[in-house]
Amino acid sequence: MSRNIVVIPGDGIGTEITAVAQNILSITAKKAGLNVDFEEVPAGGAALDVYGEPLPQATVAAVKAADAILLGAVGGPKWDAVEAKLRPEQAILGLRKALGLYANLRPIRVLETLVDYSPLKPENIRGVDILIVRELNGGIYYGEKGQEGDRAWDVENYSVPEVQRIVRTACQAAKLRRGKVTSVDKSNVLFTSRLWRKTAGEVAAEWNGIEMSHMYVDNCAMQLVLAPQSFDVIVTGNLFGDILSDEAAVITGSIGMLPSASLGDGAGLYEPIHGSAPDIAGKGIANPVGTILSAAMLLRHSLKADDAAMMIEKAVESVLEEGYRTPDLYKIGLTKVSTEEMGKLIAAKIERPQ
Repeated sequence: MSRNIVVIPGDGIGTEITAVAQNILSITAKKAGLNVDFEEVPAGGAALDVYGEPLPQATVAAVKAADAILLGAVGGPKWDAVEAKLRPEQAILGLRKALGLYANLRPIRVLETLVDYSPLKPENIRGVDILIVRELNGGIYYGEKGQEGDRAWDVENYSVPEVQRIVRTACQAAKLRRGKVTSVDKSNVLFTSRLWRKTAGEVAAEWNGIEMSHMYVDNCAMQLVLAPQSFDVIVTGNLFGDILSDEAAVITGSIGMLPSASLGDGAGLYEPIHGSAPDIAGKGIANPVGTILSAAMLLRHSLKADDAAMMIEKAVESVLEEGYRTPDLYKIGLTKVSTEEMGKLIAAKIERPQ
């Protein structure tokens, strides 16, 4: 049976990095005996320019029929003056809503060969392996909002079922890791956080071998800098997860390396955590590894092909260990390569593993 993967290049460097990742997906699938077909559709600023909307209905129809979606990046200064409902970033919110994507998984893993890139001391960052599980389809981003004169409001809203399903996702992930879940909230101030904390504790009690602790969001932000090695799985709401996952990405020192997966009721959506970087678009210097590792997550979570995902991950590690770097990570003594060259090096490792 052939699996349908929809590719959304998006804006800026999106076209370059998705082309590299799609090629590696194709090579890996063939190596693993998987049949995959690719379909490219527009979203973001590229769609706005042509169709007058950031998420055309044809794109929505395509992703709903897909087995998985690989996304590059959307947005850029070109569309800063566009009214809010037409901004390219609305495509992401629309995709999440259309597919019922309520869980964002962001692995924060520090490879030994990249330890020195972190702003933290090597002894504090070495061995860090965190999975942040962010609730993606509720909370303040989707609550009632508005403005009247000099007053504005954004309503935070969570229900017990919404908290239950995201905490279960975190517990399932922790069961395959080290069995520790840190639930992050602000229950000393917020009613939604009190409901979150109570519900999270009840769900964790259903799981044998899962150790759950609770932490206020401000303390968690501090501990991610002071003691990142103490975390296994972090689960939190939409707003807190947005902020904490970006903080955790920065402490690795390699934002171009980090992937993400958005999962839920429909096909999974996979994308690097960085933006569209229009200032370097078309120069061949973008780091494609975050997108390549997102493709590995696609294989693992949507196609249930863990061995194929590991092929990609091992190939990435091997190429980095040999000293190859795109310009964002280049240091004297290493070998600088382009976006396309990095992709070819990783593909070669998959085709001819040593």
